[in-house]
Formats: sequence, structure tokens, C-alpha cells
Amino acid sequence: MNRAPESEVLTMYRSVRDVENAPAPWWLRALDRGRLRSRAEGHAVEDAVSELLSARPGWVFVPWVDLGEVGYWEYVPSESGVYGPATPTTVQFTDSHRGFVHLVPAHRGAGQPQAIDFTVADLRAQIEDIELIA
Repeated sequence: MNRAPESEVLTMYRSVRDVENAPAPWWLRALDRGRLRSRAEGHAVEDAVSELLSARPGWVFVPWVDLGEVGYWEYVPSESGVYGPATPTTVQFTDSHRGFVHLVPAHRGAGQPQAIDFTVADLRAQIEDIELIA
């Protein structure tokens, strides 16, 4: 998927997707929807986020996620919330908007938190505030 000719990967994904729900990384879904020009553009988003977060203390990459997906980043210090253990702040990749990054704030209790649409530039500009809030 990452090394085969891009046109073949996209053709195969579309043929499977037309028959069933095909698991695929965010960048392949974005490429299919015309939100990315190339697989390399998607990998550049992943690389930029990884470069930023891997250089900061407290951020860890979680490689295990849904079938076909790439991993996500979580901010470990946010697990110990003010009112007890919490689900940590996470940074996820998405094809749902052209910024391709979701920030999911730390939360606890029932219910799903609302993901916030981000770009790599947003993340870079606001990372210190995100860590302070967490």
C-alpha cells in the first residue's frame, strides 16, 4: 500500500470499497475523495506531526488502532485529570477535512468528546497551550 504504484493502490481500494467497507488509512480515503494530490502529501502530514510531537516530552505514538488505520499520538500527562484518571488528549489523522488533523481533548466519563479540526500549522502554533490545558 505504501510502496506499490499509487494508481494501482487507488484502483484496488476503489474496487473493494465499491463492494464492501474497505479498511484504509486516512490518506488513501483522502486521496480517493480528491482531498490529497498524492500519497506522498499524506505522508508529509504524518511526518510533520511526528517531527513536532516526538521532540516534545509527554507525547507517545500509539500504533494500534482500527484495521487499516495509522496510529495516533497521545499526551500522557493528560491521563491524570484534575478529577481522576482521564482519556488523554490525542492527535489523530483524518480525511474528514483538508487540515487532516483532529485534536481530541482529554476527557473522562461517558460520551464521546468532540474532535477539533486542526492543521499541522494550527498544532504547531498551539502545542504549548494544548499541553497546558491538558
